[in-house]
Amino acid sequence: MNSSDQTSQPSSQKISETMRDARYWDSPQFKLVSDFEPKGSQPQAIGELVDGLKKGEQYQTLLGVTGSGKTYTVANVINQIKKPTLVIAHNKTLAAQLYNEFREFFPENRVEYFVSYYDYYQPESYLPAKDQYIEKDAQINPKIEQMRLAATASLMSRQDVIVVASVSCIYGLGNPENFQKLGFELKVGDRVQRKEILQKLVEIQFERNDLELMPGRFRVKGDTIDIIPGYFDDIIRIELFGDEIDRIAEVDKQTGQRTEDMDYFFVYPARHYVIPEEEQKSAIQSILEELEERLPELGLLESHRLKQRTIYDMEMIQETGSCKGIENYSRHFDHRQPGEQPFCLLDYFPEDFLMVIDESHQTIPQLHGMYNGDRSRKKSLIDYGFRLPSAYDNRPLKFDEFEKYMKNVIFVSATPADYEREHSAQIVEQIIRPTGLVDPEVEIRPLEGQVRDVMQEVRKIIERGDRALVTTLTKKLAEELTEYLARNEIKARYLHSDIKTMERTEIIRELRLGKFDVLVGINLLREGLDIPEVGFIGILDADKEGFLRNSKSLIQIIGRAARNASSKVVLYADNMTDSIKTAVTETERRRSMQIAYNKEHGIVPTTIRKPIREKVVDITDTKHIPKTDIPNMIIELETEMREAADRLDFERAIQVREMIKKLEKEIKVA
Repeated sequence: MNSSDQTSQPSSQKISETMRDARYWDSPQFKLVSDFEPKGSQPQAIGELVDGLKKGEQYQTLLGVTGSGKTYTVANVINQIKKPTLVIAHNKTLAAQLYNEFREFFPENRVEYFVSYYDYYQPESYLPAKDQYIEKDAQINPKIEQMRLAATASLMSRQDVIVVASVSCIYGLGNPENFQKLGFELKVGDRVQRKEILQKLVEIQFERNDLELMPGRFRVKGDTIDIIPGYFDDIIRIELFGDEIDRIAEVDKQTGQRTEDMDYFFVYPARHYVIPEEEQKSAIQSILEELEERLPELGLLESHRLKQRTIYDMEMIQETGSCKGIENYSRHFDHRQPGEQPFCLLDYFPEDFLMVIDESHQTIPQLHGMYNGDRSRKKSLIDYGFRLPSAYDNRPLKFDEFEKYMKNVIFVSATPADYEREHSAQIVEQIIRPTGLVDPEVEIRPLEGQVRDVMQEVRKIIERGDRALVTTLTKKLAEELTEYLARNEIKARYLHSDIKTMERTEIIRELRLGKFDVLVGINLLREGLDIPEVGFIGILDADKEGFLRNSKSLIQIIGRAARNASSKVVLYADNMTDSIKTAVTETERRRSMQIAYNKEHGIVPTTIRKPIREKVVDITDTKHIPKTDIPNMIIELETEMREAADRLDFERAIQVREMIKKLEKEIKVA
């Protein structure tokens, strides 16, 4: 299928040519940095994908087995094609892993991270049966919010940009033209009054705070203005001499030392939803007109509720430029027609960009389902007078709207689904790993005594210094198995969906370090667990057909053991289901190809040696820790707390103390 077959984007979604040209200021080209060269199936895969893109192929699939270096292959394609790139992953953990890998491959270019910035999110909703209104309650992660702003700022100013995103990239975002238009430049030597700079900062949602400076805030001391852009870590200091900008410098936030003098700095808005003053008035008028049309359609209670809320929101926007839930009025501020698609991250990219959809067999279905889930929740809010009907248009893209952006697409998956296979001009197989590692041996063992058998296998691999993954079908069984292993002096943890994004990454890091030996979970596929230390995978109840035990899931789970030369996978099953047969047959096909290649080239498989990154975050969620392990953890933390206090690191000592209190509370509850 050719890009010419696609419907063009609505005019309201297009970024002006002036903005598009601004991306191509003397921005550096992509520069891939790596200690190794493409090997195994990689050279052929890179060549075929690059040729396909140069021929104008709209869709291609990279069918790469686990551990074959798919990310490195994609990095080489980006390096040769040299287009801004969006990489979409189906969950935050995988996105974080890809983000770190691309940062290592492109240290001199802009690699950004764009995922949902909520650590906790309870959407606004109304339950008619209970007459219960649930107000939106969310805990925003300021670091992720900063990274989202950095992604859009980079896309606005340069072309050597890779954005790694979750499916949240299709949710409504502020108008990119406003984001660019309301930003302003500062140049040394420009004549500008101090109050003019301050007014501009306030207009683009910066907050003045002379006591505590954080991203999205500014402070003023005489003729010196310090700002921290929403997408920045350090301070940008503007020094005025009269009505002239005398100096612009980057200042280290912690030390106060100047790190760089600059002649120019462009200040982008502190938030994505920013509204020019002239558009604000017309939007408010449009909202009030919709309100007047809607009120007669509602009952007395509902109309009173809607009028009260809407009038209050309009007053807040007039006074402060924003209100709680302003995104629900975005259609009016964007001058969109009812039902017209909203702006999203994809609109911040230029017309011609590369899209990589990772683990596409899972990501594509997620992209399909976002719109319907959002609309069903909003229906009750609108029907009962909590929101105007235009709130429907603050939404994720429909899949057919998303497809309009799919002009240069590479699907990446070990198990591509029907959509990828039907649309792709070519499916490029990457079966041979650069390391010579082959797919693991797969054994089928009976269900009876499966937990006891798992424990025996785990003890064997612990003796040789490896780790284990065990998958169960239910959360209860996973928790019970984790506790059972702990009681039998096997260090185990349970990875569940409630654990925060950053903490999930830290748990995986601790598994690699050997702080525990077994990770138990329901669906470990979603975690991006390509860990070379894993020498055994046990799949409990493998013959229970369903989403977690279909052929694609089984192939993916088996592949998790393919980074270790001594790995083994055991499926516990009494029946040879079609899914098990397909998974075992495909694994044997790949394994035979890999063994034949190794024999022909004299390659001896070696386990991957992958560096373990520094700690990113402290784990504060303790649900994954067996109760029997908590007392020992408290002892370790008490030692760390005292050591932190001895070296006068009181902030760290307080942080550890709070963790101890939380653990002590867990013991009391138990």
